[in-house]
Amino acid sequence: MSERSALLRRIRVWLAIFIVCLVLSGATAFPLVTELRLLDGLVESDWIHRVRAGLEQADADYPFLLYGTDWLAFAHLVIAVAFYGPYRDPVRNVWVVEFGMIACVGIIPLALACGPVRGIPFWWTVIDMSFGVFGILPLLIVHRMIKRLEALPVTS
Repeated sequence: MSERSALLRRIRVWLAIFIVCLVLSGATAFPLVTELRLLDGLVESDWIHRVRAGLEQADADYPFLLYGTDWLAFAHLVIAVAFYGPYRDPVRNVWVVEFGMIACVGIIPLALACGPVRGIPFWWTVIDMSFGVFGILPLLIVHRMIKRLEALPVTS
């Protein structure tokens, strides 16, 4: 196997993992009430209990509010589809990876600004920010590999 094809294979494996994580993250935003009921039964946390109670109240009295999380889920799924571009042609679509890295960095100021406004405990804000950190790591690896792939001579 040539260096070029080995590098392309590694890029695709990392991107496939990233895409699967985006899809799973999005899919879990649909059944929030059920998930919080399960989590509240497993974890002793006043915060989790409060979130569960709030979601159940919203679901019972104002179910349209949860429509916002449906759109959050949809956004994750759409972003996952966008990463098919670099999966197919990494060099040509490196901008999608760069866009993803910018989005991961953007999570941190958003969480720091909006968390306190919405009454989110700081430790939960740190958990939210960790998604940006864990998201950018594979993208940095992929970006570096794409730049190496781009520098390799194309062989016929």
